[in-house]
Amino acid sequence: MYIEQLALKNYRNYDELNISFENKVNVILGENAQGKTNVMESIYVLAMAKSHRTSNDKDLIRWDEDYAKIEGRILKQFGSLPMQLIISKKGKKAKCNHIEQQKLSRYVGNMNVVMFAPEDLNLVKGSPQVRRRFIDMEIGQVSPIYLHDMSQYQKILQQRNHFLKMLQIKKQTDQTMLEVLTEQFIQTAVKIISKRFEFLHLLENWAKPIHKGISRGLEELKIEYKPSVDVLEEQDLSKMIACFEEKFNKVKTREIERGTTLFGPHRDDLQFSVNNRDIQTFGSQGQQRTTALSVKLAEIELIHSEIGEYPILLLDDVLSELDDYRQSHLLNTIQGKVQTFVTTTSVEGINHQTLREASTFLVESGAINKIT
Repeated sequence: MYIEQLALKNYRNYDELNISFENKVNVILGENAQGKTNVMESIYVLAMAKSHRTSNDKDLIRWDEDYAKIEGRILKQFGSLPMQLIISKKGKKAKCNHIEQQKLSRYVGNMNVVMFAPEDLNLVKGSPQVRRRFIDMEIGQVSPIYLHDMSQYQKILQQRNHFLKMLQIKKQTDQTMLEVLTEQFIQTAVKIISKRFEFLHLLENWAKPIHKGISRGLEELKIEYKPSVDVLEEQDLSKMIACFEEKFNKVKTREIERGTTLFGPHRDDLQFSVNNRDIQTFGSQGQQRTTALSVKLAEIELIHSEIGEYPILLLDDVLSELDDYRQSHLLNTIQGKVQTFVTTTSVEGINHQTLREASTFLVESGAINKIT
């Protein structure tokens, strides 16, 4: 799949923009703070209905305007797909093929993207929250059911935390409601954990040979899911539920004292190991970067294997963060099969056939023009 047409209105520093792209590498050149990352972000937001840079949707709306609009025409195996997202202070309206989508979980997944930005190098060494967000965003692209389950989970978690707070400050004393919420919480939590196990197993299968190739055969990558409750990948849902019930009976008093939910998918983590060493703690910066790159390239292949089409790749100012060898490996991998967007201040020093054949655009003060 690829994005053929992109139109923006009142988006960040763009008053209006209408631009066409080809199904190859598109290089977006420009000095800092001119708007090149905003173009990249808008493609991501069109696909995911949320930004990778901010959790506040109002940040996406141009100063003093009431709404921002992103429209795109996506070319897929089975034809053209128009998509539209309007972001206002009241919320979001999403259309797919001119039909308004009542739930964002039905909208996300129609267009698939993989984003690789400097902050993604934090996937390995950053906080567990960064890794949880990564899992949720990626599974959500290929599984609308997972998005629905996550939405339900967040609602139940919020209600459960609120009730625990009420018990903590003695505004509530009857624990019946807590038992009801805990049962709902566990039922949803095990579905999420089961899907995460399955996804990470597939991701590891794709990432292992890629990592081995980048490390010239010297390193073996392992990706492990680290749940906060002692459940195992091979367990069925009923056994997972039993583990959760046992855990929550043990920690009920502590949760009431703290006024919050202490265990569940919102507290889980991932562990990346190279040659059986935890590289979050013991890995070199080079190993951490190779792992992040391997995982991103594995995502591309995983999405292709799940939906039968390659996603759109967004490389936001990341080539300058990689050494020549990793740059070449990345560009060789994508050559001729993935529509790719690259933002950079300069292509000097990146001597690769893929970039020589790319379409190049120049961004200056919220205006973008094709130069080759």
